[in-house]
Amino acid sequence: MRIGVISTRLNGTDGVSLEVEKWARVLEGMGHEMYYCAGELGGYAENNSTHIPKLHFANDSIRALSHRAFEGGSSADSDELIGEIYNLADELRAPLRGFIRSNRLELIVVQNALTIPMNLPLGVCLTGLIAELGIKTIAHHHDFFWERERYQTNAIMGLLDTTFPCELPTLRHVTINSIAQKRLCERRNIDSTVIPNVLDFASPPKGMDNFNKDLRKRLGVDKDEYFIVQPTRVIRRKGIEMALELVANLGMENPRLFVTHSATDEGLSYWHWLQHEAKMLKVDLRLIDDLIGAERVQSNGDKIYALWDVYPHADLVTYPSTYEGFGNGLLEAIYFKRLTMVNEYPVFNADIRPLGFEFIMIEGFLGDHTVQETRELLNDPERVKQMTEKNYEIARQHFSYETLSGKLQEVLDSF
Repeated sequence: MRIGVISTRLNGTDGVSLEVEKWARVLEGMGHEMYYCAGELGGYAENNSTHIPKLHFANDSIRALSHRAFEGGSSADSDELIGEIYNLADELRAPLRGFIRSNRLELIVVQNALTIPMNLPLGVCLTGLIAELGIKTIAHHHDFFWERERYQTNAIMGLLDTTFPCELPTLRHVTINSIAQKRLCERRNIDSTVIPNVLDFASPPKGMDNFNKDLRKRLGVDKDEYFIVQPTRVIRRKGIEMALELVANLGMENPRLFVTHSATDEGLSYWHWLQHEAKMLKVDLRLIDDLIGAERVQSNGDKIYALWDVYPHADLVTYPSTYEGFGNGLLEAIYFKRLTMVNEYPVFNADIRPLGFEFIMIEGFLGDHTVQETRELLNDPERVKQMTEKNYEIARQHFSYETLSGKLQEVLDSF
């Protein structure tokens, strides 16, 4: 089958882009041909691709509409705003139709663009286009607008409730956790299939090699120092202040926390606040996203590491999120068999914790017992090995590519 993926961005280390790559690999392994369309493309999505700049949520015209809808809009302006959204949606229709027809697509997978309203015209356009063409469509939902505080106050609730997501005869819905599945059914009376985030647990990670073995040295971390990693973007719901507090209380000679992803996705105010907190706690907070890319690159002596080059060096991974759609960073820490601190975010409690994983747990705040447990485990590699081996085996059973393949086939068979 010829399958097209449509999203705002298919590049980099954000959760959606990473998960799309896994879907693509599995679908190709099932014998399907993959094509890509987005406002930003890179890595795996550069082949068989169509670039439409206005699909990106960072496009100036898209940003302006989003600002009016969620930050500066008013109910009195809503009719005019909706009209402008539909006008821009009309501009997107022809190039998206061209992507579908020129590649003779038999099915499209819409990645989060019918879920979270970061690009309002794209959601409107896709709703109309799917209805017009009657094309088989899987809507892969990562983050619903009602799950994000920034979208709660808006001037376009009617549009959101009919478009994000829409419901059409040829559309199948996939959610990434049981909470989202339940809320979608309760709120919109829409049924969905839960497909969790996955990793290729049948193929263990490669670990250290000649390319990544110098990462600690490049970051100035000695072999006898703890390398503590926060493998997330810098946004408020990641709870990075709890990671800072943990690092500050471990009693290290040079307390440092390395953050792997960008600080710009939702503005810099949270990052600036974290810098202030780190200074007060006397923690060296490092943002290393300039060294981390979607894939390895070496040019003229400059080296960019892949995200997966970081994990083999980590003594501790911090994951104190207050909310996650699922938790790619957590799965990655399990995959690389790293000791991990986790906050009890709702999806973790619903879909991950009951499976029997072992982590350093916090319940929305850092207690003295957590600091003590972390210290003890950092000094007990044999116990850490037992925990991480157990976690890997549980994840292999529940969050593998084989799980994804079976789930995807069920959805395809439903058409």
